[in-house]
Amino acid sequence: MWNEDESEYEQEEPIGPSPAGFVRSALIFYGVMGCGALFWRMSSPGDSILHPSASVAPALGMAPALGVGILVGVVAVGLSELLTRYTELGESLADVLAESLAGIGRADALLLALASGLAEELFFRGALQSVVGLFWASIAFGACHFLPRRELALWSVYAVGMGFALGGLYEWTGQILAPIATHVVVNGINLPRLVRRAEERSSDATDSTE
Repeated sequence: MWNEDESEYEQEEPIGPSPAGFVRSALIFYGVMGCGALFWRMSSPGDSILHPSASVAPALGMAPALGVGILVGVVAVGLSELLTRYTELGESLADVLAESLAGIGRADALLLALASGLAEELFFRGALQSVVGLFWASIAFGACHFLPRRELALWSVYAVGMGFALGGLYEWTGQILAPIATHVVVNGINLPRLVRRAEERSSDATDSTE
């Protein structure tokens, strides 16, 4: 606002939570989501959130499932990078997501990647999918990533596709560890990159005003 005494503009206070407050709120949210998924799935005797079915033995052991999950995660990151580089919607999406993470440190970004990957997979794959099936769990996963903005349209479509991939991975391997690994790899690479993108855009904006 204009300060008549000093004849200069004062810096407006930022609106919304601070980066530290955002990270803290997100961790609480994911903690509640993960714990809720555990209680939900394990409320049925004999059920384990670790596997799609108590009556069918896992197709892969934990170590191979982890390796497959990491590999799928790397492929998914490559796809998102291609969409960002070569499509207008992909670039706009990256800019919007980077803006939402502005001010967050890279260590916090990695912490959010771990928390979100673990909690969302426990809920959507480990708990929800066992009740409603692969199709509706994947649609619900995409719907939870929907916001009514043109720049975010690709995010919703990508999330639905990833929902099917993660759900299929859970059923094929028989291990919740596989989709968790994929999700953590995707977020663990992309979130710090988005933080860096926000830092670079902020630096460019500062340089252009000098």
